[in-house]
Amino acid sequence: RSEHWFITKGKALVYKNGMVTTLKKGESFDVPKKSVHYIENITNKTLEFIEIQMGTYFGEDDIIRLEDIYGRV
Repeated sequence: RSEHWFITKGKALVYKNGMVTTLKKGESFDVPKKSVHYIENITNKTLEFIEIQMGTYFGEDDIIRLEDIYGRV
């Protein structure tokens, strides 16, 4: 699946395939299928964003976590 992220509150850094983009409230970002990506809150204020998934499969068993500080599998 691909994803579209829309920032509704706060400020974030978005990482995609080695590139970094700063986003703030009202801005959005497209995440292509199979890209290495993550989002990071860069302030001490709340970050909220809407993630819209597009594709034919929306399960989470296809996620490959390269690194996970939260201990998810």
